[in-house]
Formats: sequence, structure tokens, C-alpha cells
Amino acid sequence: MGEELEAREAVRDAYQAHYRRLVAALYALTGDHAEAQDLVQEAYARALARPRQFLDVADPEAWLRTVAMNLARTRWRRRRLFDTLVRSGRVARPVESVPGVDPNRVALVAALQQLSQATRETIVLHHLADMSVHEVADTLGVPVGTVKARLSRGRAMLATLLSDAENVPEAPRRRPVVPEPEPVQQEVRDAP
Repeated sequence: MGEELEAREAVRDAYQAHYRRLVAALYALTGDHAEAQDLVQEAYARALARPRQFLDVADPEAWLRTVAMNLARTRWRRRRLFDTLVRSGRVARPVESVPGVDPNRVALVAALQQLSQATRETIVLHHLADMSVHEVADTLGVPVGTVKARLSRGRAMLATLLSDAENVPEAPRRRPVVPEPEPVQQEVRDAP
């Protein structure tokens, strides 16, 4: 029973230490903050389901990130099937809502969504999860050269996408209506 308690405490400590970074990384990956939170929470739930095994994990953050990313991949596969059903007309697409967030973050997430899944994963792991090129290669199971190539292409594409977003002309701004000053009326006196 003591080991079980120690294992649950390890999961709690990992939650406090890594939750925000994991959500930020998954948000950049998925483009949906609520989905990112769900994926990370599901990863922690799986750790809590087997807390003793979680104690044996060498790098808890990497383990949680891998679980969350695998869950995201599963959701992408299901979403692809859903999109196929929508295109065929068998299912109607629900109305999406966008949470109010910083415009720069919205632009970044929108740009990331235009990258291929593999490039997006590589960019997010390296730049947002602060993983080295070798750690990204190990996590994704690809050669280091592949990671470097994806990072190079991804950064170039993001630079183009984000500069294009900045150059989009804004709606013309209306000048504020300033009332004309009223003419000064002079008092006319009758001459004596």
C-alpha cells in the first residue's frame, strides 16, 4: 500500500511540474486548447491507472508527452474518417468555436495547422517542448537528419505563413468624427 501511495504522489508531482508545458505543446500541435487539455489529462489518467508502472519511468514528462501525442494521432485518424463522412454528406459538420486568445498565438497555431503532421510534430517538440534534435528523433523514431530537415523546412514555411499573415491589409479605420468648433459669437453693442 505504501508503494501505491508513493506512485500516486509521483503522478501528482509530475502533474504540477509538467502539465502546463505539455498542454502548450499539444495546443500548438492540435490547434485546439480544449483538446490539448483533454489529451494531457487523459495521459495523466493513464498514469494514475497504473501508478506503479509510472514509478519505473525514467523521464515522466517524455512518457506523458508520448502518450498524449499518441492519443492525438488516434484522434486525427478518427477526424479524418469524420471528414470523409462530412464530404460524402452522410454527416453534418458541427459549428466550431474559437476561444479568445492572443492574436499572435492564433496566427502561430493557424500557421502550424498548415504544416504536415510530421513537420508540425517536429517543430512543436523542438521549439515548444524544448527538446533537443536527438530527443525529437528518439521520440518520433526517425533519424536525426530527418528531424533537421523537417525543422529547416518547417521554419521556412512558418516564416512565410506568418509574414503573409502580418501583411494582410487591415480593414480601413474610420477617422473619429470631430465636431467643428462653433463660431465665436461676439457681443454687438450699440454705439452711444
